[in-house]
Amino acid sequence: MNISFERATPADVDALVQAQIAAFHHDTVLYGVEIGGPPGYDSAESVLKKIAEDDTYKIVYEGRIIGGIVVNNYGQDHFHLDLIYIEPAYHNRGIGTCAMQFLEATYAAKKWTLDTPTWAVRNQHFYEKFGYVKIKEVEYDDITLIAYEKQI
Repeated sequence: MNISFERATPADVDALVQAQIAAFHHDTVLYGVEIGGPPGYDSAESVLKKIAEDDTYKIVYEGRIIGGIVVNNYGQDHFHLDLIYIEPAYHNRGIGTCAMQFLEATYAAKKWTLDTPTWAVRNQHFYEKFGYVKIKEVEYDDITLIAYEKQI
């Protein structure tokens, strides 16, 4: 599989926004929820801010940006997986698994955290497959998120 994970730059913003829109809008098909995604998922300004402030990666498959990853460093070897998204046309090819393996090989984390909506059953299964454990549910702007944690 010709896949790579590279630090995103401002030149990647349009492709990253399009990949986010495709990924998060696909949730409406899978789960019957309203069109949307995390705050700023469809905004170039928001993606530029993440590139400037967080560890933001593009997922490149056969030379094309098909997704992205955003990691927040909370200090003391605690990292938070803020976003991971892949265009729906590339689902079920092992790319998400490669992305998670990339993160664990790249960061010397003692603790990982992330959250996902309660309705995103597929995401829950995916994270639990990698050893993430549900910690709690949190209400956030009319959505209930499941907080996950993984101790290394």
